[in-house]
Amino acid sequence: MPDVKCNVANCTYWAEGNNCAADAILVEIDRHANSSFDMSADGELSGQAAHKDSAHNAEETCCHTFRPKH
Repeated sequence: MPDVKCNVANCTYWAEGNNCAADAILVEIDRHANSSFDMSADGELSGQAAHKDSAHNAEETCCHTFRPKH
């Protein structure tokens, strides 16, 4: 798994060096930022969390590493 950086120090999964220690990461578009989606303990998406969206640019996501596919 790649290194995942996190600047949210009060998150349960925040680790020293601004690292994320979660077993799985869910990246969502901003339109769903206030939605409550569940992931199982093994990182599988369940219920409405299993949807797919598209973003046109990084500003539509909370993911600063987003790059659109061409």
